[in-house]
Amino acid sequence: MTIASCALRAALLAALATTPALTFAEPTPVVADDAATPAADENNDAEVKKFLSSLTMQTGNVSIPAAHATLKLQPGYAFLPAKDAQRVLEDLWNNPPDSDVLGLIVPGENTDVLMKESAWAVVVTYSDDGYVSDADASKIDYDDLLKDMQKETLEANEERVKAGYDAVELKGWAAAPHYDAATHKLYWARELAFKDKDGEESRSLNYDIRVLGRHGYLQLSAVAPIGQLAKVEADMPQVLAMTDFDAGKQYGDFDEKNDKIAAYGIGALVAGGIAAKAGLFAKLGVLLLGLKKFLFVGIAAIGAAIAKLFKKKTN
Repeated sequence: MTIASCALRAALLAALATTPALTFAEPTPVVADDAATPAADENNDAEVKKFLSSLTMQTGNVSIPAAHATLKLQPGYAFLPAKDAQRVLEDLWNNPPDSDVLGLIVPGENTDVLMKESAWAVVVTYSDDGYVSDADASKIDYDDLLKDMQKETLEANEERVKAGYDAVELKGWAAAPHYDAATHKLYWARELAFKDKDGEESRSLNYDIRVLGRHGYLQLSAVAPIGQLAKVEADMPQVLAMTDFDAGKQYGDFDEKNDKIAAYGIGALVAGGIAAKAGLFAKLGVLLLGLKKFLFVGIAAIGAAIAKLFKKKTN
């Protein structure tokens, strides 16, 4: 039995909805019971404490072999390795399984930070699609790109609603895309609004970082309540500085004659990453925190289509 399935009303955030399979199919939501008994709450609290005590928080220099990268964590930050990070995302924060998750960066060295209502974290994954050229970085009109992404997102709403998901609107840049050519790091933030069948709207912040390397890129997706944008923005420079590829695997180590080159550039990373790979299905994971709901938003792309954002419908 998972932590989420126990309806952790007191310890988890209010009104979480979950499905056994958590697939993009007809949802079978289970909402926490507001009338839960004190005994049930005590059992839930005990199970949460047991779960948190089972997690391993790493500090200092942390190697991520699967990505050929190292995190040089400053005091006040910790890293949950892959298996523990996946358990937190799936069992504690009610997300579907994702074996691509390599870890979580959290602003604290105690597992209690995971239970705060203002909690935020950085989900770490890696793409080995090859060297991503930054030749187009200075040529991209991000305002025009935003308009295209907004249009594509709205056009996909009919399909989303039919499939049992809330309609979604890309409200705009919470932080406009910025590429640092010296460090080969890209970051931006999007504000999203989800509307359920009753017209109730909730907002989410999606803050993304891409660290370019010789054979691919690190994807760091920071998630937080929309009201935490200022805090996330203040902390992101530190997260950026703490993250880099190992010697020999960095962007400047690229061997033009022998290394694989990705079929897309900077613009496609912002628009949806591997959306530019014609003829292939691809998936990027974007974790969102919408008001008091933790959920996972899957991004699927075909050909040159802009990534479509999905959100689980909750009752």
